[in-house]
Amino acid sequence: MGHFYEKLIRPMFFRLDSEAAHERGVQAMALLGSLSPLCLALEAWSRLPAGTKPVEAFGLKFPNAVGLAAGFDKNARAWPAAAALGFGHVEIGTVTALGQPGNPPPRMFRYPAQEAVINRMGFNNEGAEAVAARLATQPGVGARRIPLGVNLGKSKVTDIEKAAEDYLASFRRLADYADYLVLNVSSPNTPGLRQLQDESRLRELLGAITRANRERAEQPGKRRVPVLLKIAPDLTWPQIDAALGVIAEFRLDGIIATNTTLARPGFFASVNEAGGLSGAPLLRRSTEIVNYISRSTQGRLPIIGVGGITDVAGAGEKLDAGATLVQVYSGMVYRGPFFAADLAHGLADRQMR
Repeated sequence: MGHFYEKLIRPMFFRLDSEAAHERGVQAMALLGSLSPLCLALEAWSRLPAGTKPVEAFGLKFPNAVGLAAGFDKNARAWPAAAALGFGHVEIGTVTALGQPGNPPPRMFRYPAQEAVINRMGFNNEGAEAVAARLATQPGVGARRIPLGVNLGKSKVTDIEKAAEDYLASFRRLADYADYLVLNVSSPNTPGLRQLQDESRLRELLGAITRANRERAEQPGKRRVPVLLKIAPDLTWPQIDAALGVIAEFRLDGIIATNTTLARPGFFASVNEAGGLSGAPLLRRSTEIVNYISRSTQGRLPIIGVGGITDVAGAGEKLDAGATLVQVYSGMVYRGPFFAADLAHGLADRQMR
């Protein structure tokens, strides 16, 4: 299936502007999600062999270790089809409290020879209210075939000093619909956002969210939602240590390592496009960070490893380094819609050997 995509379908998509091709992909996945019999048939086809144990993390069960990273389905339009494509979980967003158009186009660039993407999208999304309204019409918590994560970011117009209030607004609007929530403080495309990774600002943000989560769990019929933090690959080891200390202090449920990078290794040293670099060039650095976190926490903190996965070997490296789950996005751009199914089966075979 992947060979068919790379030979016939991908060339057609790659004739389109990157963002236009992305929008076509979202539309196609949304259409698939509306065709329940086809979804069920595809899900049965992509399902792992009987007896394969689910992955358990932060109180949830995942049918396989491969998830769709945030950034693809920003507005919760396409995720119901994710299980049919072989994903074991899906993360929507990034969603901000206020709807916003993002940065001016062009803002997404493919580099096929390097299997990489640079984007400076800027959290373009319809906003927490609109996304919550859409989620309210879709399968809810406990009725889904795979877990759904909701990735939260800061609205661009919100001053950094009021970031916690901004995230809280999104948290309160979207927590009912999320199997888990992610605090994205690591996108390079919202001015000042990465300052929230500084220890004092991170403590303020996590304190506010964990208090709200605790208060929520005390309400009748409500539950505490697992909360994860998504960090950048450009942090130093001492900065990662500081973040891990704050995560431990507030007992967060996990960490996602990593977002896109501002580094420009090798070929990209001469590329003059601002934004975050993802895809194959990020593989080594993101895996190093996964391994560092795993060793630093003695494997006690669940890690979702993201960055540069283009094959089973790359996904396996993340798991061997200490990740509990992995996510892909840029790899799907180059490998096609059934990349997750191929990865999940490859990882299952690898585990049985």
